[in-house]
Amino acid sequence: MNYFIPKEICRTEESIRRSRFIATAAHADSPETAKDFILEIKKEFPDATHNCWAFAAGAPGDTARVGMSDDGEPRGTAGRPMLNVLLNSDMGETAVVVTRYFGGTKLGTGGLVRAYSSAVQKVLEAIPRTEKILRRTVELITEYSYHEAIRRAAERFEGLIRNEIFGADVSMRIEIPEKKMEHFTAFLTDICKGDIILEKK
Repeated sequence: MNYFIPKEICRTEESIRRSRFIATAAHADSPETAKDFILEIKKEFPDATHNCWAFAAGAPGDTARVGMSDDGEPRGTAGRPMLNVLLNSDMGETAVVVTRYFGGTKLGTGGLVRAYSSAVQKVLEAIPRTEKILRRTVELITEYSYHEAIRRAAERFEGLIRNEIFGADVSMRIEIPEKKMEHFTAFLTDICKGDIILEKK
């Protein structure tokens, strides 16, 4: 199913017992993208007491590509609570850095868990979002006479033509929204009068 992802970088801030908690969130569709974003935030706030972070680079609830760090806070008080909020949200492919400037009053382990969890919840509520459209690939071979009709069909079904090879026949690779795949392939079979080789991936 499709799901929501961050549309742009978002930042929120709150003060808890004189400590500043600055949460910055962004789209991260891979661990590498997430780590690049985390590095940028650390460079932006080099004098912070802590730059704690978490990312979940897959669909909501998917734990295959996740990461977290307490960045010097007591173990389990920052990164894990942040990741838990991410995994239990309806947002996928998201990285969050919570930057803390210590205000002189210790919050205790429970207070830190609540503070970091709250920071992530607030930035996720504020961040602009967009829908991620899941796509599947169809590879096909057909005659030249059907080429333009297939291109028009791909546009009609919101497809993305990724490759075309012109040889004895026309070979095409097209990405189609997953929920439209069955209708698209049935439509192609119809307009090509069955004279088409299709493989869905």
